[in-house]
Amino acid sequence: MKKLLLTRFTILIVLLGGIFPGFAQSTEVVKDAKKVKGQPLFSSDEVLSIKIVADFRAIQKDRGDDPVYHEGTFTYLDKEGDSVQVPVKVRVRGDFRRNSANCSLPPFTLNFPEKKVENTIFKNQDKLKLVTRCRYEDYVPQEYMVYKLYNLITDYSFKARMAMITYEDISGKRKTETSAGFIIEDEDLLAKRHKTVVKGKEPQTPTDLTDQVGMATVAVFQYMIGNTDWSVPYQHNMKLLEQPEIGLAMPVAYDFDHAGIVEASYASPAEALKLRSTRDRLYRGLGYSEEIFMKVFENFNQQKANIYALYEDNLSLNPAYLKRTLQYFDQFYEAINDPGKARTTFMSNSKRKNVGIKGLKD
Repeated sequence: MKKLLLTRFTILIVLLGGIFPGFAQSTEVVKDAKKVKGQPLFSSDEVLSIKIVADFRAIQKDRGDDPVYHEGTFTYLDKEGDSVQVPVKVRVRGDFRRNSANCSLPPFTLNFPEKKVENTIFKNQDKLKLVTRCRYEDYVPQEYMVYKLYNLITDYSFKARMAMITYEDISGKRKTETSAGFIIEDEDLLAKRHKTVVKGKEPQTPTDLTDQVGMATVAVFQYMIGNTDWSVPYQHNMKLLEQPEIGLAMPVAYDFDHAGIVEASYASPAEALKLRSTRDRLYRGLGYSEEIFMKVFENFNQQKANIYALYEDNLSLNPAYLKRTLQYFDQFYEAINDPGKARTTFMSNSKRKNVGIKGLKD
């Protein structure tokens, strides 16, 4: 491996400190190392410097219902500043963001050959989701923060790693660009961490056949961040982990770009929900017992200081956005800690709760 001198990656290092200083300065190792054992990729919060070289002209056009993998190379800077290169296959993914009418740059799935990444931070990784900018990149770190927030609430959540990514077309016919993005943990490794397996989409799993505390936690979390773009039966932005000994599936949410807290300019709630904007909250979970809700609310209250600190300590966040977000949290905590508001918000029946969200057009 050779040291990089005056290359795009040296420019990236400057970008990391200039655009996302809060992320660039964060080298804190994940506190519970046992939970990410075997996944060095997620053992640090330091921003990765990445370059992907592939036929991006072909990849950009391959946005149909059955996109294929395209060969490429993946290069990143390790902690010593050395360049590490491995082969990778790249495929377009997503529903809304895959559509070229919605996003100029779609999200991708990265498929790494196991033997080629054995001695890299991508050891044990297979297929990873890469979240990219859609139209603009300003909302990308805001969506990334939701994953970090979710990690505070429950370990049944995907790990994420922020990155600055250079996309280079192998033919040179498409303009090279560098923009913010982040990598999401492999779903099979998430399942393995919890000694579970990922459940298939068929047959559908009714919401009431999921772990009650786990499902209530997810539903309250979605309310907290102002996200209505999810479904358990359709597994839209939701993975289900089968727990053989218990017989109930554990839900794990992902893809939060339509959440009000993210403030993505293109996001809007489903028409059937009759909400004015994604900032309007709506609890779409089941009406569990007061005992279950109290247990869930207690967890959120115990993490309150950590949640506020997570945002307040991130110097990369726009001050105006930070102020709006903290006020958004204030409203949430008022809702769960006022008995009257809690009953009205979470325990009352609402037809809008039962609207089926299949994704993209629903």
